[in-house]
Amino acid sequence: MTRKIVGGTLAAVLEVAVIEDPAAAGVSLDPVRTRLLAELSVPASASMLAARLGLPRQKLNYHLRALERHGLVELVEERRKGNVTERVLRATAASYVISPAALGRVQPDPGRSPDQLSARWLLALAARMVRELGELIAGAARAGKRLPTFAVDGEVRFASAADRAAFAEELAGAVTSLIGKYHAEHGRDHRVLLAVHPAAGTKLTRES
Repeated sequence: MTRKIVGGTLAAVLEVAVIEDPAAAGVSLDPVRTRLLAELSVPASASMLAARLGLPRQKLNYHLRALERHGLVELVEERRKGNVTERVLRATAASYVISPAALGRVQPDPGRSPDQLSARWLLALAARMVRELGELIAGAARAGKRLPTFAVDGEVRFASAADRAAFAEELAGAVTSLIGKYHAEHGRDHRVLLAVHPAAGTKLTRES
C-alpha cells in the first residue's frame, strides 16, 4: 500500500464553521450526512465508514462527494491498495452553525418589529448576531487575524416577576451608562447585545 498526502500541510480544523451558502446548508441537514460529519471528526475513508455505520460504500460515497463539493469535508490523503485508490476525508470543522443568511430575504430581521419584551425580537437579534459573526469570522480567517469578541454567560434566579423587571431596568441603565462613557467620535464600531430569557426547561407560569 502506498500513501499520498494531499495538499501538503492541511489547515487546522475549525471549532465551529458558519454555513452561509443555501445549497451547503441543505446538504448538511440530511441525517446521513450529519452523521458522517460527526464521524469524520477523525479522518476516515468510505470503506472505514461503511464498516462502522453498516451502510453500503456506494451510498456513502454519494453523500461524501456532496459534502466535499460544498466544503464540509476535505481530502486528507490518498492510499493506494492494488488497483484501488482509497480517499481519506475529514470534516472541516468540529461543529457547524447555519447562518440565517442562507434563508435570503426571509431571514429574521430585528428591524421589522423592535420590541424589547418580545421573544421573537430577541430571536431575530440572535439570528443577526450569528449572521454577522459568520461574516466576521470568515473575514478574519482570510486576513489571518484574530477577531476581538467578548461574552458573558450566566444564570440568575428571580423570586418574582417584579424582581426580574427591576433587574432588567438596572442592567439597561448600567449598560447605557457604560456606552455613554466609552463611546468615541472615531474608531471601530462594536455591537452590544444583552439578553435575559428563561432557562431551557423552565416551567412557565402565568405570573412569570
